[in-house]
Amino acid sequence: MKIKLDPGAIQPTRAHDIDAGLDLYALEDRIIEAKGDATFKTGVHVQLPHGCAGLLVSKSGLNVKHGITSTGLIDEGYSGEIIVKLYNHGGRDYTIRKGDKISQLVILPVLYEPVEIVDEIDGGERGDAGFGSTGRT
Repeated sequence: MKIKLDPGAIQPTRAHDIDAGLDLYALEDRIIEAKGDATFKTGVHVQLPHGCAGLLVSKSGLNVKHGITSTGLIDEGYSGEIIVKLYNHGGRDYTIRKGDKISQLVILPVLYEPVEIVDEIDGGERGDAGFGSTGRT
């Protein structure tokens, strides 16, 4: 995978060689207000391998300790800067500092299946039974 960095950007890293996610870093200080959100530039551009997409996934420490989450999808054809939107589900403001790890980029294979309109679909034994249909967790 090819990566281009804007001036001041930090190269995405894996803490361990076999980690699925590449850590992305904030380029600036910013406060995420309690129950609010904020967007962060990373200065990172990617050229994803053909047949793949990038999934932005929350850092577990930010999520578990502070209620900070992120999610996003990067399509194969996108080459612009990766911008991360962080959500603060916690009851306190949280400060992100320049250089902090803010999200993870996971590269996943994608199937580009054509869409076919039909009158009925095979739903398996679960059918259209939704939330809670398998019993209490």
